[in-house]
Amino acid sequence: MDPKHTPVSGARRRWFATAGGVGALAAVASVLPTPPAVSSQPAPPAPPKPHRGGGYHLSAHVEQYYRTTRV
Repeated sequence: MDPKHTPVSGARRRWFATAGGVGALAAVASVLPTPPAVSSQPAPPAPPKPHRGGGYHLSAHVEQYYRTTRV
């Protein structure tokens, strides 16, 4: 028997064909749309807005940082 030409069994071919089919099914399943989750409990109320409006505001330590980063 020539070492360059080893026979491939039918079981091995079926295994690779099955693996390819499973991979294709997984790819299709990953792109299918999913229905939105339905919650049985109502959403919690939004927290109250901060007194000063929240978000970013320039404070003394931030001004000091900006002064130290100038070149």
